[in-house]
Amino acid sequence: MANAMRGLGLSPDVVLVSSARRTMQTLEALLPLPDSPIIEPMDELYLASWQNLLGLLHRVPETARSVLLIGHNPGLHDLALALSGADSMARNPEARRMAGAFPTAALAEFSISSPWPGLAEGGGRLVRFMIPDDLPEMAE
Repeated sequence: MANAMRGLGLSPDVVLVSSARRTMQTLEALLPLPDSPIIEPMDELYLASWQNLLGLLHRVPETARSVLLIGHNPGLHDLALALSGADSMARNPEARRMAGAFPTAALAEFSISSPWPGLAEGGGRLVRFMIPDDLPEMAE
């Protein structure tokens, strides 16, 4: 996934990562990240509900253009579904695919139009959804 992120030019300004060992290992596999983002290990991310994850995103400085959130399911999957909103599920095949499964190391990229404190349910547009099985190096 790290190679895919680099290839897509994804460069977060802030990384919010659960302090759990497995998520810290995920972060290590992504390093080095371009542009030296602020990395914040957070105990609150461990098994957080989507509402709590959204609350943590509300605290991101408005100057941050992009955030990488590394956490746990079911909260991450539920947050992705909440950000997409019901309308997106009807229109976007990638959103429907994401609704079906959000496996370990999945990447959901969203575009949002509001400042972080105003981010709400339905406030994101799913740009892309990738899982490890989508990557050429995983097909070997």
